[in-house]
Amino acid sequence: MNKGVLYAIGAYATWGFLPLFWKLLQDVPAIETLGHRTMWSLVFVVGILAFTQDWSWLNVVKENPKSLRIFLLSALLVGSNWLIFIWAVNAGFVVEASLGYFINPLLSVVLGVLFLKERLRGQQWVAISIAFLGVLYLTVSVGSLPWIALSLAGTFGIYGLIRKTAPLGSIYALGIETAVLTPIALIYFILIESNGSGHFFSSWQTAVLLALCGAATAIPLLLFGAGARLINLSTIGILQYIAPTLQFLLGLFVFQEPFSQNQFIGYCIIWFALIVYAVDGVRNGRMQPRTIGSATD
Repeated sequence: MNKGVLYAIGAYATWGFLPLFWKLLQDVPAIETLGHRTMWSLVFVVGILAFTQDWSWLNVVKENPKSLRIFLLSALLVGSNWLIFIWAVNAGFVVEASLGYFINPLLSVVLGVLFLKERLRGQQWVAISIAFLGVLYLTVSVGSLPWIALSLAGTFGIYGLIRKTAPLGSIYALGIETAVLTPIALIYFILIESNGSGHFFSSWQTAVLLALCGAATAIPLLLFGAGARLINLSTIGILQYIAPTLQFLLGLFVFQEPFSQNQFIGYCIIWFALIVYAVDGVRNGRMQPRTIGSATD
């Protein structure tokens, strides 16, 4: 149990501190960073599978070729989520990006009701209603919809919904998803390198950082997978808030992003909704974890 908690904390802490890594690549366009994250994640995952000689998952794909359609859609969603998050970090919106991952568990519950016919308890409805009021308050008081947060929560929420129907674990799914996206990334690399706008060969430091995108994506996912097998869902449900909390603190105190009083009030309303949701989840032992956290961060 303790080992599982440590694995899970390691995963969520890594995802929480990832904005520090993406900031090192702020001179590289987000779309180019995304391409390298995709390609090097595939290289990293294939390397792990080759080392462990674990190819049994290929039989699952062969027996159910229709699952490839699921992974095509999930690849587009996770790619969109990665792109939005990387752009948000380097454009100075880490605080708002963290809000997306605070909202995500509640949005996932709503999607479960709409598409999986799940039934909610009264306290869950209260939590969702409070969170909606928080988003509404932010929209009215700040004068604009928190689209970064909602886009991150939406893409990842739908991604999680789709992944529920996929027959493979997270690390194998990541391999297939990055395999789907990598050809697009390679075509993009050829185009930007041919006109001299690529950054991979600009310096060895940049090349190393871009290559490390694969490890930064896969390592926390492996830690999460190891931890999830050893601890219960309610524990994971609580620990999942480590990542957005660290992101929020980084945005506020390290990157010194502006944070108005109206934003503070709106965030407090949403945090209160999460407390209501967490208390209900612990009481009933049925909190849902994020499906694949680093894939999002």
